[in-house]
Amino acid sequence: MSETTTVTPQRRVTLAQVAEHAGVSLKTASRALGGEPHVTDQTRQRVLSAATTLGYRRNTAASLLASGRVAELVGLVTGDLTNPFYAALAQGLEDVIDPAGVQLNVASTREDPEQEWRLVRDLADLRVRGLAIVSAMDDHSRYAELQARGIELIFVDRPAQGVSACSVISDNLGGGRAAATHLLQHGHRRISFVGDYSWLHTYRQRVDGMGQVLDPEAPQWRELIRDGAHDSATARRHVLELESSDQPPTAYVAGNNRVLLGILEALSTTREDRPMPAVLGFDDVEWGPVMQLSVVATDPYRMGRLAGEQLVAGPSATEEPLVVPTSLIARGSGERQS
Repeated sequence: MSETTTVTPQRRVTLAQVAEHAGVSLKTASRALGGEPHVTDQTRQRVLSAATTLGYRRNTAASLLASGRVAELVGLVTGDLTNPFYAALAQGLEDVIDPAGVQLNVASTREDPEQEWRLVRDLADLRVRGLAIVSAMDDHSRYAELQARGIELIFVDRPAQGVSACSVISDNLGGGRAAATHLLQHGHRRISFVGDYSWLHTYRQRVDGMGQVLDPEAPQWRELIRDGAHDSATARRHVLELESSDQPPTAYVAGNNRVLLGILEALSTTREDRPMPAVLGFDDVEWGPVMQLSVVATDPYRMGRLAGEQLVAGPSATEEPLVVPTSLIARGSGERQS
């Protein structure tokens, strides 16, 4: 029978213990470790030696709060950390702020407005210099409270609503028009759009853009719209339901990368007796070229860089959204004829 070793966590050494070991007051120990003036070299050395001996680790965040200084930290609050779109956005943001000596702190709301508000307040309490938010809220007036505390705000992917702040978004309206025009040119009229939550700005803009093109030419397309597909499993169920109808769509437009995966999963198990429909996605994926997937590509990396540039530069002089163009990439799946 093997022996089991129990590891007892060590208690964190406190500043009070360092002060006692060095034979100084708590205030003097704090000043010495913080590099503040009015501490003699002899006293500072005694305090530093005590801290080293005891293994003291300074709480930087608490020290910043106590001194009133601003942490060299930017927060990115997104809806879903597992989505590659947000990973690219975070990379673009970090590539700008890192050379400026600013660190990135990333958190996920899981599309919960109350969770979002808890996260941004926690970050604000750390005195971050700015926040980039992919918001789950439809009203951002509460954010004025953070602005009053001197925190720069940038809303990314979804524009600011109810607060004066800069936004960085994709040209989703133009992307929707491009997708619809492309499919019409290949003979499609029964076109299904399968998208995320219908309250999302991205969803509404993409549907509106498609409607500007399709409503005069194929008004029945709106009967084939499905929403609420925040994951691939829900998208798959929507497509299986559409495929079981007497007149299934001849083309599918995926509202985002997760929906695209769900559509492909569903179509891989159906349509043995009829031609494969056209498939066109929003947001490119790294496996898109391999699968010959046509997409309306957004540029989350560029969006992240723009957000970073705004945060590093300081307060924005404009409330007009910075709009990043989309581009249609034809690889084969969206060019199948009706």
